[in-house]
Amino acid sequence: MTSDEYKPYKKAILKAYGRVVNPQRTGKPGRPKGSRRIPAKGLKYATVHKTRRKGRVVKIDLRVIFGSKTEVEAAIEASAVSKMINTAFIERHNGTDRNRNARKVRKSYCFSKDWDAHNAMTYFTMYSYNFCWPVRTLRVRGENDRWLSRTPAMVAGLTDHIWSLREWLTYPAVQLT
Repeated sequence: MTSDEYKPYKKAILKAYGRVVNPQRTGKPGRPKGSRRIPAKGLKYATVHKTRRKGRVVKIDLRVIFGSKTEVEAAIEASAVSKMINTAFIERHNGTDRNRNARKVRKSYCFSKDWDAHNAMTYFTMYSYNFCWPVRTLRVRGENDRWLSRTPAMVAGLTDHIWSLREWLTYPAVQLT
């Protein structure tokens, strides 16, 4: 994983992908140390550090947070989508998410008072985007040199067509066989 140096990311990644470690008791008096999360084996996470002078980026450095520099570089080399550490993907995702979900826009009247409603709207916008929204940069040339539109779900191999919103909303969440 790669991102900018936004501090909450490290804790969120550990919460999602880390494992809980309970320290052994020391036998000394006092409260025992509590459990903590450590990175799971194989977790690789690096950040992009931008050095700025007069508001312009003059240098970009890689900072490894989880894993070793060698492991991170090997993962980047094996990546099918990028050959360098960058934040373009997460920034594009966040921009799309804010564009499609007014609850995440700063200074908006559409703020969420209820966390469950906010979470539901996040899932709605994310999944409908992936299945129902063709993305221009994902299109490919087909027969007769015509452009074929594709959604992120199509590129990931999860579906073979662009879903209508009606189709997506009425599709059973649990498939009974």
